[in-house]
Amino acid sequence: MTDQPSMSAGTADTSGEVLDLPDAPRGAPCWVSLTARDLQEAEKFYGAVLGWEFRSTSLGEHFVVALRNGKPVAGIGAVATDLQFAVVWTPYFAVPQVDDAAARIRERSATIALGPVAFASGRAVVAADRDGAVFGVWDGRLPGGWEAWHERGPVVVRLRTRDAFEAAIFYGGVLQWADGRPDGCTVSYENEEVVVRSGSSVVARLGSGAVEAAPDPVLRPHWAVQFAVDDVAHRAEAAQALGGTLISSGTSGQGEYAELRDPDGGLFTIIGRGTEGGAGPAA
Repeated sequence: MTDQPSMSAGTADTSGEVLDLPDAPRGAPCWVSLTARDLQEAEKFYGAVLGWEFRSTSLGEHFVVALRNGKPVAGIGAVATDLQFAVVWTPYFAVPQVDDAAARIRERSATIALGPVAFASGRAVVAADRDGAVFGVWDGRLPGGWEAWHERGPVVVRLRTRDAFEAAIFYGGVLQWADGRPDGCTVSYENEEVVVRSGSSVVARLGSGAVEAAPDPVLRPHWAVQFAVDDVAHRAEAAQALGGTLISSGTSGQGEYAELRDPDGGLFTIIGRGTEGGAGPAA
């Protein structure tokens, strides 16, 4: 399959070179991307709020990689209008074989929304779990310079779902968590959350309490993408000054946070830098 637009903006190698990079931990989040309506407006907003710079990708003029201190953080693709996608941040999880992962998704009565789609550097699938939370799986290389998630990269993912135990069984099966192999992730239950680790580092959290039929997308099951910043209050004020919306803010057991909506409705969270495993209200 040839390259085509998808929600996995930025997963292609941005330099055009073949990079010999270490694999991401199997089953761990390895990338996030935003499906936006207007690329220039998204760059303006996230550049000011999160201090990002941007560079083009091999996927064309509608896709960019966001950089912080010169290192890739996330991807943005202006395809929401053309492909009738919602404006949403989507996490991607590393798998060794995307076709096998897609089969496991279907076997567990979840939905494949897009893919498998082939790129120069790998293959991707976008799916929705049984409660409607959107996620992706990725089999391939990561952009050059990307900091591995298990080394406390700049992004944390947190699932807000109806039943964390049930979701852990689903994702554990799809992503092969807790299968006893040394290259995979482990799962534990701590402080009323399911905690996923790669080695000693927290890479994802799953919490119960979301309402599947809630009219507010904040309350529906979804993967919350959280970006680490130096000054949560200042960044939240900057987001509101540029047309974003503050949904909630405060301090949780994992640290300071602010839940925000960008001007097009994309949900994201900012957390204090150094907050292990992410912060935020109870799911």
